[in-house]
Amino acid sequence: MKYRLMDILACPMCKHFPLQLIVISQKKVERTTDEKKPLCELYCAYKNSEVKNVENPPCDECITYEIEEGVLYCPECKRWYPIIDEIPRMLPDKLRKKEEDLKFLEKNKDKIPSYIIENGVPFNLSSLK
Repeated sequence: MKYRLMDILACPMCKHFPLQLIVISQKKVERTTDEKKPLCELYCAYKNSEVKNVENPPCDECITYEIEEGVLYCPECKRWYPIIDEIPRMLPDKLRKKEEDLKFLEKNKDKIPSYIIENGVPFNLSSLK
């Protein structure tokens, strides 16, 4: 997933924007752009700030990274969505697979904030105790 995607993603359940991004792993790719900077219009996930508050946007550096694994978190409704194999999995609750989500949390529990591990919606590791 490109950091730039965060400029358009909102929570599919409550429509909150911007979502919080937790990067577990990323890779560097060779990429350049001749587009006008900043590339993002509203939110710079690479700097975790609104674009209007970012001096000298690091677009040339940002576009060279792909997020391989991570979490998108909605601070409004407390839902979290995994990023697996560079793909954000932003499904409604009823289409999510509890076993897969819990396995993802368990695997990454040392890299994901405790408020997601313990209280995230729709699934969290506290429900296993």
